[in-house]
Amino acid sequence: MQFLQRTLPLIIAFLAGTIGIFTYYIPVAHAVEVETSTWYRIIAAFALFLGIHSLLHMHYVRIKRQTAGWGYSLITFVGFTIAILLAIYNNGQGYLAPMAPGTGLDLNWMYVNIHVAGGATMFSLLAFFIASAAYRTFRARSTEAVILLLAAIFVMLGRVPIGAYISDFLPGFAQWLMDVPNLAARRGILLGVSLGAIATALRIIFGIERSYLGEDEQ
Repeated sequence: MQFLQRTLPLIIAFLAGTIGIFTYYIPVAHAVEVETSTWYRIIAAFALFLGIHSLLHMHYVRIKRQTAGWGYSLITFVGFTIAILLAIYNNGQGYLAPMAPGTGLDLNWMYVNIHVAGGATMFSLLAFFIASAAYRTFRARSTEAVILLLAAIFVMLGRVPIGAYISDFLPGFAQWLMDVPNLAARRGILLGVSLGAIATALRIIFGIERSYLGEDEQ
């Protein structure tokens, strides 16, 4: 049992990582990359079913125990069930037929009118949270905060039509701030993220990072 729970996942992670590296740097290994990509898609399909089972089981337990926020779990459970039933029904053509969107209550209607509308609502609320966070961040309590505040004001004025009416200097200066200081900082962040991803990948390949095996390996 210990071999299946700990040793085998480490072996699979090592082989998958090394194969991915070799297929990227060795041109003759392209056939291996194509074959492993097919394996990955098959494994991802099984992982999807496991994820669905875990999601439904978690919300079922919350509904059964009526813990805090169990009403949201009920909405998730009911919505997921309705979506599955609509996909299987497929306007009476069966789940093996191509998706046939109609004018009634079908899967596409549910996606557009519930999922997309809910996502738009969440992003609309996010704008107010961003404005609140910007107000707290741009308080001129230090030299760095003053520089950040001035840069934000110049960029905002340079990006709107009123900035050009105030001064012809503002649009060009705002673009310079985006192309030089902002781009330099962004490149540094991306470089750090890339190095961190490489370090994490090597830790997983060589078995140093084992948090994905469960809580006992953290």
